[in-house]
Amino acid sequence: MQDVEKLKFDDKGLIPAIVVDDQTGKVLTLAYMNRESLAISMERKLTCFWSRSRQELWLKGETSGNYQHIVSITADCDYDALEVRVIKDGPACHLGTDSCFTNPVLGERQDKFQLEDLYQLLVDRKRDLPEGSYTSYLFQKGIDKILKKVGEESTEVIIAGKADDKAETIYEIADLAYHVLVLMVQMGISVEDIREELAGRHVIDHKVKQEKMTK
Repeated sequence: MQDVEKLKFDDKGLIPAIVVDDQTGKVLTLAYMNRESLAISMERKLTCFWSRSRQELWLKGETSGNYQHIVSITADCDYDALEVRVIKDGPACHLGTDSCFTNPVLGERQDKFQLEDLYQLLVDRKRDLPEGSYTSYLFQKGIDKILKKVGEESTEVIIAGKADDKAETIYEIADLAYHVLVLMVQMGISVEDIREELAGRHVIDHKVKQEKMTK
């Protein structure tokens, strides 16, 4: 963050910090920082807030283990609020929920499905291996069975695509995506690993296009 000196703290020396999950874009919580907690956050790359109720500094996760690792901090147009994007180790809310924003006031919140949600479910399945679960069966059979299913589902996608059947192709791609995620969990590959790989390719592709435009 380059413009710390431009930040506008209120008359109590606080600035609101909206914490956002960098992987899903979900708003996790609204907390407050003073200059000291912001400095600690920037230095340690972990969210640190000022507790208005306890009147003390509060390093998120220090007692619960649910640390929030800072990806970026961005000020709004008036420099009087912060967006803090994080990768979290656990629930953001002290009640144990993923986000503090769970109480409907108007309308009904509809959280969009995220690949991370399915990935975490698969991680849980691998750990617990509940009986009667197809996912448990795959993990119990091991890598060869998982790879075989990925190959089979890839073929099904090709067949549906060749037939120009959009609905069937969507169905088969979903099957393939599921089995690829199972493979990722089996190998310890995270969704973030894939995102970073794609982001790196995007940057390279953008640079190539820029170079072509300047020639």
